[in-house]
Amino acid sequence: MPIYEYRCKKCGKQFEAFQGITEPDLKTCKFCKGKVQKMMSLSSFSLKGSGWYATDYAGKKPQPAKHKEESSPAASASSASEAPATSGGKED
Repeated sequence: MPIYEYRCKKCGKQFEAFQGITEPDLKTCKFCKGKVQKMMSLSSFSLKGSGWYATDYAGKKPQPAKHKEESSPAASASSASEAPATSGGKED
């Protein structure tokens, strides 16, 4: 659940409220019941160090797919001519 910050317009106190994203904003101060204003605050999320972009995303390039050696028709013909032909019978 996100934490939202509010400031009371009547007493000036600031407070936090745990609210779901779909819940409506608070309208009254929990201390004096005066009107409140929702504040913009810094996020508690921060990236430190070298950063995910530099280490995990930007430096990676797609690896070329490894293919089995494709033999060309010319290579097949030359290898076939080099192989000894056997008929399985006696030669005349």
